Amino acid sequence: MAKVELKQPIVDEIKALANDSKSAVLVDYRGLTVEQDTILRKQLREAGVVYKVYKNTFMKRAFEGTDYAQLDEFLEGPSAIAFSAEDATAPARVLAKAAKEMDALEFKGAVIEGTFYDEKGIKAIAAIPSREELISKLLGSLQSPITNFARVINQIAEKGEAAAE
Repeated sequence: MAKVELKQPIVDEIKALANDSKSAVLVDYRGLTVEQDTILRKQLREAGVVYKVYKNTFMKRAFEGTDYAQLDEFLEGPSAIAFSAEDATAPARVLAKAAKEMDALEFKGAVIEGTFYDEKGIKAIAAIPSREELISKLLGSLQSPITNFARVINQIAEKGEAAAE
């Protein structure tokens, strides 16, 4: 069997992940301990993020003709990539949080919904709350005036009942 035939399924796997994803964040994981890597993978998995280590040449081949080709120049040295199909900001958020405790974890670049971001941009994206957090804040801010309105109406009704007696 030729070497190319062995590599093609891996390239196809990367292509499939890229096609299904809204974002990808490329990191240098050199220097992480096994324990740190295990913790990081668990946090990413819980956030619905696929985190894999592939050969740079495989990623370059898989990214040809896609928005993720913008990451090609950063595919040197040890590289891990985090893909997210659901929440475009999840990989950046989880990795940025982990990088605060794991100094060895370094951002190389990211493509989020077709746009390239450098390390500074990734950190800015990471500061954006998740969709669920935003919805929860919105519902909380909508619920507060309604609750206050209900209390006022209730107090008026109670005063009306007291006056009638």
